[in-house]
Amino acid sequence: MNGAFLNALGILLGALFGLIRCEPLPARTQERLRTGLGMFVTAAGGWLIWKNLGTGFGAGLANLMITVLAAVTGFWLGKLLGFQRLSNRLGRLAGRYIAAAQAQPPGPAGAGLVAGLVLFGAAPLGWLGAVQDGCTGWFTLLAAKSLMDALAMAGFVRIFGWPVALSAFPVYGLLGLITLACQSRVAPFCATHHLLEPVNAATGLVACVVSLVIFQVRKVELANFLPALAVAPLLAWLWGRV
Repeated sequence: MNGAFLNALGILLGALFGLIRCEPLPARTQERLRTGLGMFVTAAGGWLIWKNLGTGFGAGLANLMITVLAAVTGFWLGKLLGFQRLSNRLGRLAGRYIAAAQAQPPGPAGAGLVAGLVLFGAAPLGWLGAVQDGCTGWFTLLAAKSLMDALAMAGFVRIFGWPVALSAFPVYGLLGLITLACQSRVAPFCATHHLLEPVNAATGLVACVVSLVIFQVRKVELANFLPALAVAPLLAWLWGRV
């Protein structure tokens, strides 16, 4: 659960920074940090894909096709199940709380906790990172998210006050629970059936999609890609049976 702890620590440190520093970071500094994070997430995602494609041209090509097909199939499955619609609904709820707090700061502590939990706990990058941490112990994606959340929390704490920092604890519990579930159940099953590589490769591809949002290239329905992590091992298993 190193990644979940690091994410919670980033939220707390961001709150402390926001309380100490009266003015937000300059826009140019924020842009540089966003660019650096986008490059980091892209590199991490690309490394995951490359490392888990396997050896040999034929096997690598087959695994790449499985990864891409898993992402496409997972996206449409997520769209059918309404993952992004639910994410948007939660985002609008958090947005209303933030707008009300900006109009009359400080906002209610309860509203700040809900907004923090939604924005930090329901982020697709957090779920990706928690799955990756649980399956392989590789928490790089959550490390990147911790910095993103720290920057956001530095702004939240100015409009909601210090109680909003307490959202770090339910975020830690949520991401830690996902990590533990993957560590105790998913990872052993996938390792026994040689299905960890497709999960890792799919995670890497979705992480690369996340970087498009970080770079602000275009809006992407990130939540709809989450089922790809379950579709990838299923497709790999079916491919092995053919």
